[in-house]
Amino acid sequence: MTKFHRQSLVAYGQPLCETLTDLPTPRGSEVLLRVGCCGVCHSDLHLQDGYFALGGDKRLDITKDRTLPFTLGHEIAGVIEAAGETAEDATIGRRVAVYPWIGCGTCPACLAGDENLCSRHRHLGIAVDGGYATHVLVSHPRYLLDYAPLSPDFAGMLMCSGLTAFSALKHLGCRAERGPVLLVGLGGVGMMGLAIARALFHEPPLVADIAADKREAALAAGAAQAFDPSDPQARRAVMAATGGGALAVCDFVGSEKSLQFATGVLGRGGKVVVTGLLGGNFSIAAAMIVIKAMTIEGTLTGTLAEARELIDLARSGKLATIPTHERPLHQAQAALDDLRAGRVVGRTVLSTEGVT
Repeated sequence: MTKFHRQSLVAYGQPLCETLTDLPTPRGSEVLLRVGCCGVCHSDLHLQDGYFALGGDKRLDITKDRTLPFTLGHEIAGVIEAAGETAEDATIGRRVAVYPWIGCGTCPACLAGDENLCSRHRHLGIAVDGGYATHVLVSHPRYLLDYAPLSPDFAGMLMCSGLTAFSALKHLGCRAERGPVLLVGLGGVGMMGLAIARALFHEPPLVADIAADKREAALAAGAAQAFDPSDPQARRAVMAATGGGALAVCDFVGSEKSLQFATGVLGRGGKVVVTGLLGGNFSIAAAMIVIKAMTIEGTLTGTLAEARELIDLARSGKLATIPTHERPLHQAQAALDDLRAGRVVGRTVLSTEGVT
């Protein structure tokens, strides 16, 4: 049987290893893709560690959610190589991006179109093998999105960093039209959020990050102003820039400090949408929730319908690309190491070019 290459998680807390695996034969509605590229996401670090930090010594153990060896990666673009007998519109050679947030298909969340919230999900690179490989198996053609004339690396990124930011910004609702949006955290998702906010809203967003190089990159990409949350004067500066407090904030970090900053600069009636997973815990005086009439809401990636909306937005030419760093597939662990160390501005993409 033909083998294919993948960068595998063989033990939690340990480096990825290259493995060879039998190439699967798609059955029924399944589609086999030859992966062209796959983005590297910060959530991959949590999966490699095997837990999410909950603050103090508490951890959310996720080691029972998958069988090792396991293939990470969920920002996938590739070419259809084979399809099962009932996989309609799965034309061989068709170039597609993959919506990875696949649900069970039968629970209330899935039936409502919220497969990303399914509790029995089959998310690629999370629960079933993903795209740090030359091939990936997708359960149905409906999760395959045409992306031309976009580049494959950008289309793949739209399926997680783009979709996560897009959905989070949509959750801000009408507040985003009542003043500048504030984006906290300028990693890959935050930078994508900046590009999407510029396309969606009439005012360029404000941004905040503790890293000077990321603030500079954001300003170069069109942010109105950039703030350093570690600066004691940052809160006052945001209040001045927003005329008394931000009404719409996206926290792409999801840590105690980022949430303290995000809620601290809110104006009355403001909303913070949290989509980062850095970890830790967060507390706030209960009275301040009422006094500020604030809303704190979490989001988790986005729906298939939103993914299609986002692809259409990108195709319209209104969505700027973000800095992208391409690396060969065999450097997957080095890419994760750089991401963990904070050495990446923008997004890293693994390419399978030259891997047979």
